[in-house]
Amino acid sequence: MSESASEEIYYGWKIVAAIMFMLTFTSGLSFYNHSIYLNALAAQPAFDVQTASFAVSIFFLTGGVAGLGVAKWVQEYDPRYCIIAGAVIACLSLNALAYVETVWQLFLTYSFFGVGFAASAIIPATTLVTRWFHKRRAMALSIASTGLSLGGVILTPLCVLLVESFGFKTAVPYMGVMYLIGVVPVTWIWLRASPESMGLAIDGGKLAEPGGSAVNVSSNTAAQQTHSSLDGISFKEARGGGVFWGISLAYIFLMLAQVGGIAHQYGLAREILSESETAIAVAILPVASIVGRLLGGWLIDQISIRVFAICMMILQATSLVLLSSSFSVLTLCLGLAMFGASVGNLLMLQPLLIAEAFGVRDYAKIFSVANLMSSWGTAAGPAVLGFAYVASGNQYSLSYFLAALAGAFGLLLFLVAGKINRHPKN
Repeated sequence: MSESASEEIYYGWKIVAAIMFMLTFTSGLSFYNHSIYLNALAAQPAFDVQTASFAVSIFFLTGGVAGLGVAKWVQEYDPRYCIIAGAVIACLSLNALAYVETVWQLFLTYSFFGVGFAASAIIPATTLVTRWFHKRRAMALSIASTGLSLGGVILTPLCVLLVESFGFKTAVPYMGVMYLIGVVPVTWIWLRASPESMGLAIDGGKLAEPGGSAVNVSSNTAAQQTHSSLDGISFKEARGGGVFWGISLAYIFLMLAQVGGIAHQYGLAREILSESETAIAVAILPVASIVGRLLGGWLIDQISIRVFAICMMILQATSLVLLSSSFSVLTLCLGLAMFGASVGNLLMLQPLLIAEAFGVRDYAKIFSVANLMSSWGTAAGPAVLGFAYVASGNQYSLSYFLAALAGAFGLLLFLVAGKINRHPKN
């Protein structure tokens, strides 16, 4: 490739590729693997499904609280140090998981695991993408966040086989090492704080040289070229409007439904499938998530983001109703595929809706607060479905029906929030 052709590749796309790779490991070894950890822990004499489900809830709650500090760090310092520190904490937590013998040890380990995940995954990742892209933000986020689903496709089935072959206590430390190896090198080598830190303008081109005219700058506005971080409104302004609260409150219930459904999918599949069949079935959801997210990244540029979000919320509730009545392999697989399509897009839509409504200026802080609120739902989801599972005689029908109701209520709250207008530019 010639030097001139190479210069045409905007570095932001390298950021996207690096984040996709990084999120493959962070999500595969945490978000999608919770169903594996939950069932392995519940099989031990010291724990049960309710206790293990509550531990997963603690993971998301501590991650949400830690996200406030993560946002402050990412806003003011090099995000790479935060991501690497998070990967180290997550690695140590997964290693410790092999040795927990009491409930308090389990809860403490999952608390640290949640902090590590918060520091190395969604908040720094989406903040970086929103800084590097404006015009093609939806597509960039859809590609980068594909890593969230790739982790479920590639790593979760592998982890199922590791646990089956070597046992949970032997396999889980290897997963911790995988977390570290998958995050640290790519983060240090490829990630950069912002386009300005490399003398670039958002979406491509070069910033103006001191005392001179801009060189190879794309057709962005002068404000975007010189200081893209000023694009948008403050957190104080954002929280004063109904849109912020509508999105944030809706995502509490949407994440309760989503994370609860994901955390218990392994157990749901095991009700009618063998171990080997379940290892294949748990890949359906993340595969559908990848396909749905990539299609969603294209569709968002064609239709209203609000209309698309409403469609995905309807799809999630419908799929969970189907899973609550899955009495055959066909309905189980169809329900998981539909659920996966909604999972991929709803995860991507939260940062996109916030960036669309409020801009990049205080994005990290706005998103971290919204993420903390949604973490109440992610924390409650596994526990609520776990309690319903036990209350209904160790069957998952009631659990997934409650998840469907939560998703429907989230849709109602989102509708009440009203129209989302593109944020004003400073």
